[in-house]
Amino acid sequence: MKVGIIGANGYSGAELIRILQQHPEVEISIMASHSTSGQLITEQYPHLQGITETRLEQINIEEIMGKAELFFFSTPSGVSKNLIHRFIEKQIPCIDLSGDHRLKDSLLYDKWYKYSSAPESVLKKSTYGLPELFRQEIKTSTLIANPGCYPTATLLGLAPVLKECLIDTNSIIIDGKSGVTGAGRKASMGTHYCEVNENVKAYKLGSHQHIPEMEQVIQAYSGETATITFTPHLVPMSRGIMCTIYADLMEPLTTEAVLKYYQEFYEDEYFVRIRQEGKWPATKEVFGSNFCDVGVTVDGRTNRIMIVSVIDNVMKGASGQAVQNMNLMNGWDESAGLKISPVYP
Repeated sequence: MKVGIIGANGYSGAELIRILQQHPEVEISIMASHSTSGQLITEQYPHLQGITETRLEQINIEEIMGKAELFFFSTPSGVSKNLIHRFIEKQIPCIDLSGDHRLKDSLLYDKWYKYSSAPESVLKKSTYGLPELFRQEIKTSTLIANPGCYPTATLLGLAPVLKECLIDTNSIIIDGKSGVTGAGRKASMGTHYCEVNENVKAYKLGSHQHIPEMEQVIQAYSGETATITFTPHLVPMSRGIMCTIYADLMEPLTTEAVLKYYQEFYEDEYFVRIRQEGKWPATKEVFGSNFCDVGVTVDGRTNRIMIVSVIDNVMKGASGQAVQNMNLMNGWDESAGLKISPVYP
C-alpha cells in the first residue's frame, strides 16, 4: 500500500518514516510539508541519509490526494481540520496525529484548543484510535483520531479498573511528566536547552487540552461522568512519558486482587506489559518502542489505587500507535513494523 505523510518534517513525521521504512506492507509514496517544502528530507534529518532521499512536497490537496491510498497527518493542532474532510469525502483513509478530531463536542474543541473545530459531519465519522479499548471500531473506520500522549498512558493505566467499576471516576488525579519532544520541534523559549536542562516545571495546570479528551474517553468507556485533576510536567529528557495516577477505590481491595484484573485485561495485548507486585516501570524501559508498561499498587491506609504508566511519547504516544491503527484498518498483523525492542540504556 502506498502511504503519505503530511507534516513529515516534525518529530512524529520522522518517527513515521523510521517505522514505515521497514514495514512489510507499505511504501511511503509522498512526504509533504508546508514550511520546508522543496527540501530533501535529509536536509531536515541527516540521520536518514542512505535510507530515503525523498523531497518534501507542498501541501497541495489536489496534487497529493491521488499519490497515496492512506494518509498520516502529523501536523500541529489547527491544521488537519481544514484538510482531512476533503480526503474523507473521497473515501481516502486518514490517521490524524493532532488533536483536531479527538473531541466529539465541537464547543469543547473551541474552548480548549482555541480554534474553530472540524465540521460536525466529520467529527461524527472519527474513531478514537486507542486499539486496546476500541479495536473493533478502528477496523471499520476511515478516519482515526490518534490519541494524545498523556491520554494514552493514562487511559491504558486506568482501563481495567474502569471496566470493573472499581474506582470513583471523580477522584482521579494524574501526575504527568513528559520529555521535551512532546512540545514538538519548533523552537520556543520554554523548551530550549538552558530552560529545560537541570530543571523540572509544571505547566498548563487545569488548562491542558488533553483534559477533556481523557474525561470523554473515561465517560464513554465506564459509563460514569468524570472530572479529573491533571498536572503535566516538563522534564529534561528527549522522550518518554510517565503518568502516576491516583483514584479512590469503591471498596477495599488488595494489590494482588487488583493486579489480577490487570493481568486478565491485558493478557492478549502485545503492547501492554504489566509489572509484578512491587515492581515499577521506568521511561527508559520503553524508549524507542511501542510498549506501555504499567505498575499498580493499593494503599490500604487510604483505600486508594496508585498506577504508574509509562510510554515513549513519540511511539505509543504518537507515531507507533498511528501505525498500529493503520494495521488494524487494513486487517494486517497489528504489530507489523512495530516489533521494536526498547533501546537500553
